[in-house]
Amino acid sequence: MNSFPENFLWGVSTSAYQVEGAAAEDGRGPSIWDTRCRLAGGVTDGSTGDVSADHYHRWPEDVRLMKDIGVKAYRFSVAWPRLLPRGRGAVNPAGLDFYDRLVDGLLEAGIQPWLTLYHWDLPQALDDLGGWTNRDCAGWYADYAALVARRYGDRVKHFATFNEFSVFTLFGYAIPWAAPGVTDRACHLKAIHHVNLAHGAGVDVLRALVPGASIGAIHNHQKVLPEHGKPEYQAAADLLDEHWNRAFPDPQILGHYSPRLAQDIEPYVQAGDMARICRPIDWFGLNHYGPIFARNDDKFVWGYGWGDSPPDSPSYGVGWPVFPEVFRDELITLSQRYRLPIYVTENGCGGNVDAPDAAGKVVDPHRITYLGLFVDAMGQAMDAGADVRGYFVWSLLDNFEWGSGYTQRFGLIYVDFATQQRIPKESAGWYRQLITTGRQPRCETA
Repeated sequence: MNSFPENFLWGVSTSAYQVEGAAAEDGRGPSIWDTRCRLAGGVTDGSTGDVSADHYHRWPEDVRLMKDIGVKAYRFSVAWPRLLPRGRGAVNPAGLDFYDRLVDGLLEAGIQPWLTLYHWDLPQALDDLGGWTNRDCAGWYADYAALVARRYGDRVKHFATFNEFSVFTLFGYAIPWAAPGVTDRACHLKAIHHVNLAHGAGVDVLRALVPGASIGAIHNHQKVLPEHGKPEYQAAADLLDEHWNRAFPDPQILGHYSPRLAQDIEPYVQAGDMARICRPIDWFGLNHYGPIFARNDDKFVWGYGWGDSPPDSPSYGVGWPVFPEVFRDELITLSQRYRLPIYVTENGCGGNVDAPDAAGKVVDPHRITYLGLFVDAMGQAMDAGADVRGYFVWSLLDNFEWGSGYTQRFGLIYVDFATQQRIPKESAGWYRQLITTGRQPRCETA
């Protein structure tokens, strides 16, 4: 693609727990991630999101930085425990006021607010009642969605119900890499179904309460391949594909679970559930970084685990395997399968080498190379007929990267976590040029 359409939407993404900080301020209640961060081994570097990038206090500076880059949209999440400290019941006015200020500041800067209702920070009080394994959690979520819709729906028109359904359900209830860290097949299956019910309820609430709402859901969708192409790992890859790629978009958009999952989840499905889940949405949000390689691994409850990519995988100097052609093909496949406009709601490059040089600049050629390759692949997919309407870089800021803590930096903006100084990286200038011209800045590959 020589240039992107003039109305193509360029944005950046963050999430509440990863950037806000102020974890115990102004009435916010604890989330399951506050709990996990305090468990031995819960986070690689033993860190927490207590302060992170301090977006709660520094959002005006961050909005100015977005405006300087030229982004047209900011995808952020609302922290459920900041609005409802116990997940239900008493509302926290200070939390509601914070997002009022943020939304108003974005609109004043000419930036569209894209609000994600849930990005993994379930209130701990609800987890104490079973969390997503309790069918009532879908109703609690619907009540929370109604609160958000009534408060911000006069100004916010773009909503995502959830971010990366399969990550927080699989890693939270089957592979213990995320909160709440349960490992049980039945809990995983219940969580899948109850989260799907919550999604459907959230869509209905937003439709009813926000005139003109544009509603979507955000899925991580990545091709699953057997490690090193070994045929003995194909069954593991097939099952992981069902849980990772199909457990949520298929019932939400097509109205049914995939074959093996439908059989496994049947005990938890009640009459009318599939109609409650399959509600009309306006767009498909895709988070994508690369393919997954699966292997048999009996230490996990489903018998599959994460494998290694082939040793000859291309890296382009980025420091991890890079497969832009897989991204291109996923966009084409998803456009054909689900027949919805696609927004790439996350794509980006992490690393642990970002730091100011002697001149105070943060030069990140690995990120520019990665983004350039994937933007080019996105253009190829659009040329092939994929209906892609926008692209959001992960992330605006260096932040708390869940189980990796602060060992990985994904931001276009460097954050010195000791001083909270922000420094736009070289990639921020690269992105500004792309947004301004609609053309891919020249990208040198290593």
